[in-house]
Amino acid sequence: MTLDDIRAARRQLAGRIITTPVHELDGPMVEAALAPGTRVLLKLELLQRTGSFKVRGALINVLRLTPDERRRGVCTVSAGNHAIATAYAASCLGSSARVVMPASANPLRVARCRLYGAEVELAPDIHAAFRRLEEIRAAEGRALIHPFEGPEVALGTGTLGLEWLEQAPDLEAVIVPIGGGGLAAGLSTAIKLLKPGCEVIGVEPFGADTMYQSRVAGRPVGIERVATIADSLGAPFALPWSFARCQAHVDALVRVEDAELVAAMRFLMEQARLAVEPAAAAATAALLGPLRARLAGRRVGVMVSGTNLDAGSYARLIAG
Repeated sequence: MTLDDIRAARRQLAGRIITTPVHELDGPMVEAALAPGTRVLLKLELLQRTGSFKVRGALINVLRLTPDERRRGVCTVSAGNHAIATAYAASCLGSSARVVMPASANPLRVARCRLYGAEVELAPDIHAAFRRLEEIRAAEGRALIHPFEGPEVALGTGTLGLEWLEQAPDLEAVIVPIGGGGLAAGLSTAIKLLKPGCEVIGVEPFGADTMYQSRVAGRPVGIERVATIADSLGAPFALPWSFARCQAHVDALVRVEDAELVAAMRFLMEQARLAVEPAAAAATAALLGPLRARLAGRRVGVMVSGTNLDAGSYARLIAG
């Protein structure tokens, strides 16, 4: 994947996505929470169409299907944000979508998929959802729009890295949440191509640390159970394409507890007036916790990856 490839993907996306803002987080309470001299630039991808970065990869995937493939329709599996993005992409490009979601998926996410015309099926858990997806794909001949694996996903998220460094060329480090690794794979590749000295650090919840465990094993592995409030980061396994690019371009991985995610959600509400889902708070949680000393005095980009969460669920989460 080259810069020319990423720039070509951005041209394909022109007019279909928005350029999301970068916001510098400051103030006395922010300074008190961070190590001295640290500057924070939030990349607000929660303001993207469909509410998350996922629409970038979903659109690239559907745009590159043949007319016959679009006619047969697409399918995917997701806890929510990718399902919404795939439903949106299909509706924009004259296709149809079937999405499989775990039964625990937030009702707002299910409703948004249906508003974009997708047929939604609920499965007992994320492992069962992946199995059901393969059955649908085999029976109906639908094109798979994978939630995190493959070059089209990474090209989409690569446009995010390109955009971010154009907006903030003096970044010294970026922190990115990792579920299956599609966001980190594309974003880190773009950043390392443009600015090799910029450190890229991934963050996972302890209860869904597939990329961390894969890095320890030296190959993509799965986990038996996903156990985190950050369901958008709850990939049950890693896969070769995204794993290889994370291995090559993500400098370090850290993990955070669910309690740290909740604390970061509160921090973003109080200091940035942002109501975010747990996954979107993961990079902030890492900066406030395990990365605080490591990134002291540096100009740090923090990814706020997306938010599709109803008000009641948000209130219950931050109530702790």
